[in-house]
Amino acid sequence: MTTRTALFNVSSARAFAILVSVGLGAGAAALFLQFGAADGYQMVDGVRAALVFVTTFWLAWGAMQAIEGLIASRKAPAPLATPITTRTAILMPVYNEDPAVVFARVAAMDDGIGRLGLTEHFDFAILSDTQDDQLGAVEEDWFVHLWDDRAQDLRKAQGLPPRFFYRRRRLNTGRKAGNIQDFFETAGANYDFALILDADSLMDGTTIAELVRRMQADPKLGLLQTLPRVTGAQSRFGRAMQFAAGFYSPVFAQGQAAMQGVAGPFWGHNALIRVRAFAESCALPELSGPPPFGGHILSHDYVEAALLARAGWSVRVDPDIEGSFEEGPENMIDFAKRDRRWCQGNLQHVRVISAPGLKAWSRFVFFQGILSYIAPLFWMMFLASNLYATATAPETDFFPEPFQLFPVFPSDQTSKAVGVAVGVFGLLVFPKVLILVDAALRGRVSQFGGTWIALRGMVRELVMSSINAPIMLMWQTRAVVQVLMGRDGGWPAQTRGDGRLTLPEAFFAGWWIQIWGIAVIVVTQMFAPNLMLWVLPISVPLVIAPLVIWATSLPSNRPVFLTPEESSTPAVIADHHRIVAQWSQNLVTTDAPVAKLTA
Repeated sequence: MTTRTALFNVSSARAFAILVSVGLGAGAAALFLQFGAADGYQMVDGVRAALVFVTTFWLAWGAMQAIEGLIASRKAPAPLATPITTRTAILMPVYNEDPAVVFARVAAMDDGIGRLGLTEHFDFAILSDTQDDQLGAVEEDWFVHLWDDRAQDLRKAQGLPPRFFYRRRRLNTGRKAGNIQDFFETAGANYDFALILDADSLMDGTTIAELVRRMQADPKLGLLQTLPRVTGAQSRFGRAMQFAAGFYSPVFAQGQAAMQGVAGPFWGHNALIRVRAFAESCALPELSGPPPFGGHILSHDYVEAALLARAGWSVRVDPDIEGSFEEGPENMIDFAKRDRRWCQGNLQHVRVISAPGLKAWSRFVFFQGILSYIAPLFWMMFLASNLYATATAPETDFFPEPFQLFPVFPSDQTSKAVGVAVGVFGLLVFPKVLILVDAALRGRVSQFGGTWIALRGMVRELVMSSINAPIMLMWQTRAVVQVLMGRDGGWPAQTRGDGRLTLPEAFFAGWWIQIWGIAVIVVTQMFAPNLMLWVLPISVPLVIAPLVIWATSLPSNRPVFLTPEESSTPAVIADHHRIVAQWSQNLVTTDAPVAKLTA
């Protein structure tokens, strides 16, 4: 495919998605305006129509990513067989993690690379930002264990350089982005590429090799992003998210790739970068003023992708690359904590969206990220404006003219409001149904237990997400309000492992959501009782929020949300389980010195 053809295809995909999304938003707004103005136009009707436009546009945009993914060409290229001639550093940033489990991931990936006979092309660097000295000492002990397990002393005796390094920063300036930048400044010149991971990342050896070969083949490629698959979930919440990520995300990512072309995305991990491109282009500024809008950039990945694109480097996601894995939150509380940081980071992009030289699409990506978090505010405003409009609506006047003999019945525009509601529901559900049909036609559904089990999983995931959505909307709304009020959420450490919650823990996290749900029902009953049926699907989940938070944290029935990784365990995951089991039988007792990361 020529560059001109590729640019035309990307531009066409973008234009198609934007025009359809805007058109659906405008159509929904026009229909709702007719409904609202049936009893006489008021300013609140215009406000409601505007809110319908924004929220429908946002839902349509998400649906269009799935549509683009379904119609885009998905013929995976043949794996490259070219020799690897470069050196790659595999970077594992850690921050208050279980070192035994994390270092076992490093060992598992090294086993996969070793089976390919490519060990001399890859080094591993564990970059610790752990601030607790006691946990830092445990990390050092486990690194010594990893050092011995990988026979690094034998390599030194043979005159070979070590392949495993550990460095702990005393001050975690710039958080993860600063951690990576520190590596580039001290050791980056030794490497052509760097594979950036998270502490919960795993990647198969063949996947790592394919990433390197693709970057070697394209000298303008600055960043190559994979689509990580969520694995290891045990709870109902975690397994529903794992199923959705495995079943829907490849199609959405294909659509995203079709629209973004070589201008993104970067999700901060499970991606290969060209060290020179990153070092020359991606030094992040410290924004003026205090957090949450000032200070170090939290959602650094989008900014780094934009800076690479500005400098003329390609930033690409290849959804066809498999063998890339991560873990996810096991309960709604942990998800909300992570989402709070993402919310602050995305809203912080209002400070960089106007930076000089950025590509127009990069600015649009920033706009999408900002809109994704302020959209809940629009939904809340829409609900409030409907309650207000209903409560203040003028009484119907059947005899508007003096001495009128026959009544004039107002035009019933209820069908238009119902049509908008059905359309909104369709934007949420229809893409998932199309993905199921496509998976059945292509045979991909067999990886998820067959059509019937996949259909059960999809229906159950839809029910769960419909119940969870109002609760998550409240958390997101609170997060946006906190950021706008100047509250810094910081960068809390991720919670790994068993995510089961007790009822008191769930109640403590969700009681305020329950109060809001009760308040919505009471206010609706007092001022707009005819809207009660429309409000109940939102308010009932809020009222039972503590129960939902608790119940979704409990272990799930595995056959319901079957994923390919459970039907056939990938080698790197099996290696990780094996190494963790082996290491758990041994305590680190050696006093050998810890290898330090050096240039």
